Amino acid sequence: MFYSFTKAVVLALFKVVGHLKVIGSERVPRTGGAILAANHTSYADPPVMGVSTPRAIRFMAKSELFKNSVFAAVIRALGAFPVKRGTADRQALRTAHDILTSGQLLVIFFEGGRSPDGKLQSPELGTAMIALRANVPIVPVALINADHLLPRHAKALHWSHVTAVFGEPLTFPHLAGKAGDRAALQEVSTAIARSVADLMRTHGAAERVPDGYLVEGATDEH
Repeated sequence: MFYSFTKAVVLALFKVVGHLKVIGSERVPRTGGAILAANHTSYADPPVMGVSTPRAIRFMAKSELFKNSVFAAVIRALGAFPVKRGTADRQALRTAHDILTSGQLLVIFFEGGRSPDGKLQSPELGTAMIALRANVPIVPVALINADHLLPRHAKALHWSHVTAVFGEPLTFPHLAGKAGDRAALQEVSTAIARSVADLMRTHGAAERVPDGYLVEGATDEH
C-alpha cells in the first residue's frame, strides 16, 4: 500500500513539474524476472523509473544512502537495497540474483554512476554479469532530462520535460552460461548501451550521445 500510494503521488508530481512522458512501457515483460537497464544522470532517476514502469521495481542504491535509519526504511519500502560501490559486493549480487530468479524487476544503471555532463558514459560489465547469471531479459531504458528535473546539488525540483523510453527486451541465448566470460560481458554491455543510445537519438536527445559512442565496442575496465 505504501509503494502504491507513493507511486501515485510522485507520478502526479512528475506529470505536473516534469511533464513526464513515458514511451514503450508495454515492452516491459508483464511477468517474470527482468533487468531494466537505464542511463543515470540524476537522483531523480530511481523515482522516474518507479512511476514509469507498470510493475513494482527493485533497485540498487549506494550504501551511503542507508546510513540514516529513517531514510533507509523509506527507500527499502520502495524497493531499494544497498550496494557498496567500487567493490565486488557479493551480498548485493546475491540479492540481485534472488530478486530476478523470484520473478521481480530489477533496475540497474548500467554506467555505474551518475553522468557528470548528462551524456552517456561507457557501460560497466556488472549489468551483463547479473543478467547472464540469472538468465533474464534486459530492457534498455533511456531517461531523458531527468537531470533538468533535479540537477546536481539542487534542493528542489525544476520545471522540465522528462521522457522515459523503454526499448525492446534484449536476450542473449547464445551466451547462456558465460557470465564469467569477459568477451560475453562486453558483448552484452555494448548491446545495452548502444540500444539506449539509439533510443535517445530516436526521441530527440541525440546531443546526449557522444560522437563516436562505442564505435569500437569498448567498455570500462569494470
